[in-house]
Amino acid sequence: MPLLIAASDGFVPQHGLANSPGIMFAASGDFSFATSFPAALHMSAAFDDTAIAAVGAVISTEGRAFNNAGRAGLDWFTPNINPFRDPRWGRGQETPGEDPFRISQYVYNYVDGLQGGIDPPFFKTVAVCKHLAGYDLEDPPGTNRFVFNAVISQQDLAEYYLPPFQSCLRDAKAGGTMCGFNAVNGLPSCADPFLLQTVLRDFYGFNEERWVVADCDAIEFMFDQRRFVPDFAHAAAAGMNAGTDLDCGTTYGDNLGAAVDMALVNVSTIARALTRQYASFMRLGYFDPPASLPPAARPYRQLGWADVNTPAAQALAAQIAADGMVLLKNDGTLPLTARIKNLALVGPWATATTQMQSNYAGPAPFLVSPLAAAQAAGFAVTLASGTAINSADTSGFGAALAAAQGADAVVFAGGIDNSVEAEGTDRTTLTWPGNQLDLIAQLAALGKPLVVVQFGGGQVDDAALKSNPNVSAIVWGGYPGQSGGTATIDILTGKVSPAGRLPVTQYPAAYADEVPMTDMTLRPSAANPGRTYKWF
Repeated sequence: MPLLIAASDGFVPQHGLANSPGIMFAASGDFSFATSFPAALHMSAAFDDTAIAAVGAVISTEGRAFNNAGRAGLDWFTPNINPFRDPRWGRGQETPGEDPFRISQYVYNYVDGLQGGIDPPFFKTVAVCKHLAGYDLEDPPGTNRFVFNAVISQQDLAEYYLPPFQSCLRDAKAGGTMCGFNAVNGLPSCADPFLLQTVLRDFYGFNEERWVVADCDAIEFMFDQRRFVPDFAHAAAAGMNAGTDLDCGTTYGDNLGAAVDMALVNVSTIARALTRQYASFMRLGYFDPPASLPPAARPYRQLGWADVNTPAAQALAAQIAADGMVLLKNDGTLPLTARIKNLALVGPWATATTQMQSNYAGPAPFLVSPLAAAQAAGFAVTLASGTAINSADTSGFGAALAAAQGADAVVFAGGIDNSVEAEGTDRTTLTWPGNQLDLIAQLAALGKPLVVVQFGGGQVDDAALKSNPNVSAIVWGGYPGQSGGTATIDILTGKVSPAGRLPVTQYPAAYADEVPMTDMTLRPSAANPGRTYKWF
């Protein structure tokens, strides 16, 4: 049963082909990179679902090209559609935001692009929507994602946590879904027949050509982390019997035989899982020589290196990077006028390159930093980072202030990045990390036009910047991908108008002290101020 041992074919192209077990980038030359789009949260802020479908189509085209070269699989562990319920979540950057309706629109169009249409006869690739369900924390105080039990009311499940999966699995007909590490109301997601049979198969109509994969090692963790079962054989049986067809890990391969011998699982149940996987492979054309494929499926086999990072793909990445940026404040300073010749570029994002890619990113063909873009736009730039993302060191403040003194305008590029928000890492506060606000305040006191570009995924409290009359403008820059610097300067100079809208609520810093991440309730109560724009 080799296909049940591990999901070795799957990989995670959240916003472009990513470094992962299912893809092999060359060290140089052909197939050494792929188009790197902005993070999902950033793209969602553009509220342009036609562009989202186009992004999915580019990613699947490039994935097919890599597959034809023997360098990638075709079942993809994307998109992440868990609502960004709590602003501290480290992986919120991977999601389209907090609103289930917005996520539902995004995922429908993204899956359309990834799979080559809505339920086409031949899949271009297989989208695997994740994580079913209620997975939206990493390591809050007192627990972690591997053992957390999400207590969620049936109303909140139906109205908030599950609608994106309905859009993905019932409406867009994604070929796969991933169950999460967490438990929901006492049952591990990957051993929950209510989620995997009643909701998924019975209600959504997720048919026998589609499959469920466990998040990597989630089956193993049922025993050695959660102690939900007495041993690994029982863990394998619990997952298989509930409807988890594939194990991203080794627990199935190592223990299903013993589970059969112990009469914990039937061979027919394992055969059903295998059939679902092979049905998916057949719709991908795995077993058909190119000449024998129907005309509708043949173009995918013709894709090659010339179809990767095309001029059209580069233009799309640049467009959605700019379209996803959001103007949060402007006193008339933006767009920068022609009289602004000398620019002081300050802050820990000033020279950002790989920072702009967010997590789950692969090698990009190029990465344009804010510094490079400002210089290319004709500004005389004085660079002084001043501080780091999460630093208390003020030794760089002097150089930053000196640069600002000699400039016509100051751009502070800062915020947060994957050093403070990432898979496995939640934030504990909503404040700007380190001493960035202190440096911004000192820059503002100089009286120069001052634009703050706030990069990152999770929200930070901008109250001090909004109330400071010497902070001229604030732009949310997100994680803008390979053309992020160009997009930033295009917004600041007016080459592109800032038309993005935030897909997440802006909370005060005190919010982090008012409700624990582990409280899954949404509506306000004596113990909870409420969550998201609907209830906060």
